[in-house]
Amino acid sequence: MATPHTSLWTDLQGVAFEQGYVDVDGVKTRYLHAGQKGKPALIFIHGTGGHAEAYSRNLEAHGEHFDVYAIDMLGHGFTAKPDRPYVIPDYVAHLRGFMDKLKIDRASLSGESLGGWVAAHFAVVHPERVDKLVLNTASGDKVNPEALARLRTLSIEAIDDPSYERIKGRLEWLMHDKSKVNDDLVASRRAIYAQPSMKQAIHHILALHTPEARARYAITAEQWKALKAPTLVLWTDHDPTATVQVGQELADSIPGSQFVVMKDCGHWPQFEDAATFNRVHIDFLRKS
Repeated sequence: MATPHTSLWTDLQGVAFEQGYVDVDGVKTRYLHAGQKGKPALIFIHGTGGHAEAYSRNLEAHGEHFDVYAIDMLGHGFTAKPDRPYVIPDYVAHLRGFMDKLKIDRASLSGESLGGWVAAHFAVVHPERVDKLVLNTASGDKVNPEALARLRTLSIEAIDDPSYERIKGRLEWLMHDKSKVNDDLVASRRAIYAQPSMKQAIHHILALHTPEARARYAITAEQWKALKAPTLVLWTDHDPTATVQVGQELADSIPGSQFVVMKDCGHWPQFEDAATFNRVHIDFLRKS
């Protein structure tokens, strides 16, 4: 039997969604949107070198219950790329500006990898604007140095040579099941990485990819303990950046947090096993 063709359009076909751009403090910012205004707001935040398509398999299910946005972070995807290093305060300010521009007073934040780090910092700085928090294989000072160096190398190589093979290899690093990297996903990322502005932007994006930067912008034990938003720490059994034990320790540092480990997934569980992710994620967000 032939393997069924899969693509981003297959994920979104029949889904009521829109792609839009908004000016955030002079930065043209791209987002995907599903759901209805008036429902609780939810913002998905991708990881290093990622883009809104990381959540193509989650918009439909979440749009039934929430006003959902998946953004291209500062310097990422098709969002503008200012000529300066991007560090945690920059990402937090950009997210705040996005919410202000779209008149979103409060939202649940769900961040994967770097997105989880940004979401957690946002919850520390702006607790009054966060309903619930999901830390999905969240990075920060939890990432082991070898994984940090590997991701840095793969990212630079993929920008310098945005060939099919390079981009596919960069995406396969995210997945436990490498077959989940389909041609359409590779083509989508190639279009992003082939932008001339990415040659410079990747070095700004990787400003956080040193042990020194990780330590400088680490969330302290006191800050984790003081988080007010109900928090789900979602981990996987094959995450390439940190072990399940690291995820458990993170959850233990946040009073009242829920800890869930998804099986047979790598760094993109929301894409690798969307059905399980959507069920667990929506159950947590809707729980009173």
